[in-house]
Amino acid sequence: MRRARTLLAAVTAFAAAVSATLLAAVPASAHPKTFVPIANLPAPTATLTQVANFGPNPTGLEMYLYVPERVRPRPAVVLAIHYCTGSGPDMFRATQFASLADRYGFIVMYPSAPREGHCYDVSSPGALRHDGDSDPVGLVSMVRYVLRHRHANPNQVFVTGLSSGAMMTNVLLGAYPDVFQAGSAMSGVPFGCFATTDGSMWNSACAQGQISKSPQEWGDLVRNAFPGYRGPRPRMQLWHGTADTVLAYPNFGEAVKQWTNVLHTRKSVTDHPRPSWTHSAYSRGWGQVEVDAYSIEGQPHDLGFNVPEWAQYAVHFFGLSGR
Repeated sequence: MRRARTLLAAVTAFAAAVSATLLAAVPASAHPKTFVPIANLPAPTATLTQVANFGPNPTGLEMYLYVPERVRPRPAVVLAIHYCTGSGPDMFRATQFASLADRYGFIVMYPSAPREGHCYDVSSPGALRHDGDSDPVGLVSMVRYVLRHRHANPNQVFVTGLSSGAMMTNVLLGAYPDVFQAGSAMSGVPFGCFATTDGSMWNSACAQGQISKSPQEWGDLVRNAFPGYRGPRPRMQLWHGTADTVLAYPNFGEAVKQWTNVLHTRKSVTDHPRPSWTHSAYSRGWGQVEVDAYSIEGQPHDLGFNVPEWAQYAVHFFGLSGR
């Protein structure tokens, strides 16, 4: 009997050791519950500067660049895209990405869409295909400019955005999987949901959450944006408030269907980082999180302003927080 208890204790200890070893081997992004936002970030310390003549730019977008005083060797690059009625400088002031760049040594680009309404084209056929003829071309030119002139790391290029910028985040990850490694979309819609052919740039059915497709159909829209591409696909983080009346909440579930299909993932974690938050993480086995989804109860379209620390979650998801 004593020998049996001894053997059981040894087996239990061995199992615990193996479990701890396996957990330690999982990247931090695979168990994001461990992430705790920084309570008080300081104001940015460097200056936002405008860059002209950055490359092909068929729609006349403007480029603003934030380079911290201290930049890591071969720094990562984050493209932070504004909402309708906004601008690059507005996005700089309204989010924490510049302060996080100071802390972690990456570079941030803040584009501006100067057209009336200051929305991005996420609707036209030319916006929804690789190497088309609309806004994504100019945005990718900004990235390539920074990679070339700031000796940045082409394997650490990320995109994020609010509202119209979130929709463009979906578009860029779909049409340019060869450029971006991950994205974080705050209050957006799936790739292709806003498609139009009448030049209006507005799709009421999508905005109202009336478009539903199967995961395969959503995934095919992404895959067809760059026919023949067989390389790795960028990871996606999604945020949405359940009370969003501008880009209705059903778009969140449709986007989850799309990106879990594209990335061939299954749900690995569901938790509640805060009482009103439902967080679902999707991965492949014990690998890193490929789709990271945050549903926030009762929050409207202004979720990105009401929860500014989402930028810290995004940077952590990108793998730039050093954890």
